[in-house]
Amino acid sequence: MSGSDSHPVRRRAFVLSAAAAAGTAALAGPLASPASAAGFGWSDDGSNYVVDTGASLVFKVSKTNGDLTSLVYRGTEYQGYDGKNSHIESGLGTSTVTIAQSGSTILISVTYGTLKHYYAARSGENNVYLWTNKADTSVSATRYIVRVKKGLFLNDEPDSYTYTSSTIEASDVFAKPDGQTRSKHYAKVRVLDYDHIGWSTGSVGLWIVRSNHEKASGGPFYRSLLRHQSADGGGLYEILYYGENQTEAQRFGLQGPYVIAFTDGGAPSSSLYPGTLTTSWADSLGISGYVSASGRGRVAGVGISGRNTAYPYTVGLANSAAQYWGSARASDGYFSIGGALPGTYTLTVYKGELAVYSTQVTVSAGGTTTLNTIAIPSSNDPGNASAIWRIGDWNGTPGGFKNADLMTYAHPSDVRAASWTGNVVIGSGTETSAFPCYLWKDVNSGIIVHFRLTAAQAAAAHTLRIGVTTAYANGRPQIVVNDTWTSAVPSPPTQPSTRSLTVGSYRGNNYTFTYSVPASAWLTDTSAYNQLKIYVASGSGTTSFLSAGTSIDAIDLLA
Repeated sequence: MSGSDSHPVRRRAFVLSAAAAAGTAALAGPLASPASAAGFGWSDDGSNYVVDTGASLVFKVSKTNGDLTSLVYRGTEYQGYDGKNSHIESGLGTSTVTIAQSGSTILISVTYGTLKHYYAARSGENNVYLWTNKADTSVSATRYIVRVKKGLFLNDEPDSYTYTSSTIEASDVFAKPDGQTRSKHYAKVRVLDYDHIGWSTGSVGLWIVRSNHEKASGGPFYRSLLRHQSADGGGLYEILYYGENQTEAQRFGLQGPYVIAFTDGGAPSSSLYPGTLTTSWADSLGISGYVSASGRGRVAGVGISGRNTAYPYTVGLANSAAQYWGSARASDGYFSIGGALPGTYTLTVYKGELAVYSTQVTVSAGGTTTLNTIAIPSSNDPGNASAIWRIGDWNGTPGGFKNADLMTYAHPSDVRAASWTGNVVIGSGTETSAFPCYLWKDVNSGIIVHFRLTAAQAAAAHTLRIGVTTAYANGRPQIVVNDTWTSAVPSPPTQPSTRSLTVGSYRGNNYTFTYSVPASAWLTDTSAYNQLKIYVASGSGTTSFLSAGTSIDAIDLLA
């Protein structure tokens, strides 16, 4: 098995029809008696290995390069668009491709240099199980893409560009005539938010059920493209490593299984989900890098104290070889993360997406490492600090700020976005919702926060904090108070160097900027409003929404 029993916080089926959403159609999953399926087996047509699952699915794999060249479900061909097959990255070159049957399982093995890729079929199932073992950087293998013929699944969701060809950024962000934006990047969800992605007509569903992502990078809150659809056809992705807005180094080794699943229109069976899928049937297949359930371990925590119960808490395990995560129980913080490879990990507790505690933990094969109650020091949560005023919540996200929700599935130029400019008044009751979630040097730098201080507050120096979640082109905040005191330009923290704010992702490296504002900067008239101007400093970036920018977590003036 290559899985974890750490369940996502919430499950979301990307179902695009009412019938599919109702979930009344048949599911696709492992069968109780797979060997009973009639017609199960494989053949060689000269160019491809042809596998009949004995259910309603027949698929072909090229003997030359390991491409998936055909996916026929109930007599209809679903694979392929624009003359392209389904495959790793953009396809491999000449490879060694072999096939073997072991009882009720057929395994196709593909070797291309140091890369090994596998397709498995189980008798009586409408599923294709896939594993990919990337050993090093000699082979580009950041994704598997299932290419789907045009016209079979139609949608106008955020992660499509079916009805528009007007490019507004690079070659992958588009504007519709009505001003709404579309891009394959706009999937809305983080890794922990979904088990599967795909489409349904109401009578046929085609899905990729994701793997546990133990060899991926970025952790539970990472966002990347999951699917797309255009006039030419559609694509479903399992991202093995995606360099955009990436916060971690690439991990190597076997990733999977991830599953291509057909259904009668409903969601795939939960028995295929990461955390519930068991693959003891694959233990003896000889898959390179495969580690069975017996060779894995578990970490369990009695509880977590010092939590702010208004927020969800997630516990993550990570080292250079693997990553896992699980949700902390709302009542007491209990957590359990299973299916982990043996090794020493950094255990991190997240309040929302903000790391508030870390320690080291060791996982052993076949064992459970039990931790006593983890106590989060009060000082580890910036939200516990006493503040004169605060905009937003310290939770590692721009949630609650203006346009924050929209920005996970739209471009900042989208017609649905509220104005990115506009100043804020402390005490108005709309401090957070009126403050833009993102600041750019060329768009809304210099935004003003108005606030009053009492005589005692104005007589003292104070610390101002600005928390950010990521930045583009080294954008970072510089402040001016009452046009009389200007902070130094802070050094840029380490952040991803690629696009982020315009492709649906605010997730980078959370960082807090602190500014020591002297008492001489404040107005002594308690009836007058002080003015805090926040500028974006950077010599990088280009113009407009690709100028230097940053995403805001929280802003406060400490007492």
